[in-house]
Amino acid sequence: VQLQASGGGLVQPGGSLRLSCAASGSIFSINAIGWFRQAPGKEREGVSCIKTSDGFTYYSDSVKGRFTISRDNAKNTVYLQMNSLKPEDTAVYYCAAGFPTLWAIPHEYDYWGQGTLVTVSS
Repeated sequence: VQLQASGGGLVQPGGSLRLSCAASGSIFSINAIGWFRQAPGKEREGVSCIKTSDGFTYYSDSVKGRFTISRDNAKNTVYLQMNSLKPEDTAVYYCAAGFPTLWAIPHEYDYWGQGTLVTVSS
């Protein structure tokens, strides 16, 4: 499975961005796609996850109510709509795919895309 993340950029606090993760290859071998982020000097943390079969979603407490994950099965693409962005959301965002038991744990995922940088600053 290959993953291509895109959509990062510079945005002011309170603004919005939409990240995309396009998947290709052996999609049948995964059942979830997750978004993680890593800020400088911090560990990689789970942000959100969506089950590719039934669309069930998960969110970390820090983004719940502000971020929305969705999928377009026809395009094999998962989106992360990020609203009400805060400076503390600044990080490199990665999408990952696999068959996780615990959605927020990075090593539960087998495939990773390259990161896309999100900077929230005035």
